[in-house]
Amino acid sequence: MIALMFGPPGSGKGTQASRVAVRLGVPHVAAGDMLRDEVARDTALGREAKPIMDSGGLVPDDLVVRMIEGRLGQPDATSGVLLDGFPRTVPQAVTLDAMLGRRDTNVDDVVSLEVPDDELKARILKRATTEGRSDDTAEGLAQRLVVYRQDTAPVLDHYREAGTRIEAINGVGDIDAITERIIESLKHNGAAVGNS
Repeated sequence: MIALMFGPPGSGKGTQASRVAVRLGVPHVAAGDMLRDEVARDTALGREAKPIMDSGGLVPDDLVVRMIEGRLGQPDATSGVLLDGFPRTVPQAVTLDAMLGRRDTNVDDVVSLEVPDDELKARILKRATTEGRSDDTAEGLAQRLVVYRQDTAPVLDHYREAGTRIEAINGVGDIDAITERIIESLKHNGAAVGNS
């Protein structure tokens, strides 16, 4: 099963993807975490990505695609993955579809977390104090929301037009309750969901 966790910055994609991946028994593949790791390790890719990430922009497709393709080729990803933060653009979605096509599979489900802007801002500012992420500022969020709506939101239309199941999930409330909403939506779509 290949599933995508989708939503604006601060919607809880990372939190929910890590929880849901355990229940699905597949790896949580987080593009943002992978990029931040590259920055922290001061790799060539990380040095290229850092100023773009700090300004709230999107890292170029070729860098992200190289990272994700390598991850999908690892042994633990053979039964599927839950992708978080990728694809972020329609060209990335087309590239992902082509990569999966070469493996004779495709995206099965897209989980779209829906959270109002005022809640996103509150979460981002709280996360800035607890995690110290350099892109978690009110200004950074405003820019990231512009980029999300312009470049990322059309990915939903791409998958909707392809006939992929898209589950709109209320992303506000208790973290456990949101996880259960996601699991229930995937169960209804026939996903194999464990109880771990």
